[in-house]
Amino acid sequence: MLDLSVVIPLFNEEESLPELTHWIKKVVDQHQLKTEIVFVNDGSTDNSWEVIAALKKEIQGVAIHGIQFQRNYGKSAGLYCGFAKAQGNVVITMDADLQDSPEEIPELVGMITNDGYDMVSGWKKKRYDPILSKNIPSKFYNWTARRMTGIKLHDFNCGLKAYKKQVIKSIEVYGEMHRYIPVLAKWAGFKNIGEKVVLHQERKYGVTKFGIERFIRGPLDLLSVLFISRFSKKPMHFFGVLGALMFFFGFMAAGFVGALKIIAISKGVRAPLVTNSPYFYISLVSMVMGTQLFVTGFIAELVSRSSSERNKYQINDTL
Repeated sequence: MLDLSVVIPLFNEEESLPELTHWIKKVVDQHQLKTEIVFVNDGSTDNSWEVIAALKKEIQGVAIHGIQFQRNYGKSAGLYCGFAKAQGNVVITMDADLQDSPEEIPELVGMITNDGYDMVSGWKKKRYDPILSKNIPSKFYNWTARRMTGIKLHDFNCGLKAYKKQVIKSIEVYGEMHRYIPVLAKWAGFKNIGEKVVLHQERKYGVTKFGIERFIRGPLDLLSVLFISRFSKKPMHFFGVLGALMFFFGFMAAGFVGALKIIAISKGVRAPLVTNSPYFYISLVSMVMGTQLFVTGFIAELVSRSSSERNKYQINDTL
């Protein structure tokens, strides 16, 4: 039985792959860990796939597996397929750009196997990224994620993480949810989540693959994962309650308008037209929106998490 699976999603990292693979092999050999490495080539346009194929033939003692996507799907897709392939009792994810150090592997494995953590997330306490474009936004998003999820991690998006095998087989990573895997793990019932300060190295080859769009996707993904984790099984609990409250508010506003009309008539006073009152339009809009939200919750209840196409990716080849 395998002790360890190392899952590495990558995009155009041909220069770093040989050095990274030999480094991982050196570390796991020193600690006598029976290991497999799962490379997920996310539609690279360079020679990354050829390098992986050559490493599979060259490396002895560590099983090398490769998955090649037909096009670029993103890091979440790479992790999803890598997790499906991984068979080690402990699964470690890391980036392929040599910014994550394989020297962290033994201690991460120990925290899972000896200390009983379900998952351990790396914390790049000292970063070698640009301050304005990465460090400051990262600190803000991590602070927001801590406040909204209750998970006390400093670096949700660190690529270097360790998991029990049961964790990665129990969660579904899709879209851009790789940033919030700790939230998915907690939602799946794995609450013993630890953190370890890890070494962050300067990029040695190539350029970063993440652009400015992550500033928009990050908070949107957080809202998505929070909604799914709380209401995916019972969306009516969200839409139904909100719709009922809005409908009740609109009904009360309509009742207020009607009561004013009746009081005026009972006193023999010329009653103003109902349509002249702003409360009439408030009540009308509130009741319509409340009804729509309620119906939305009912429909969502029927189709909740029923998509069978969400995690289907075109794979050209495997090793």
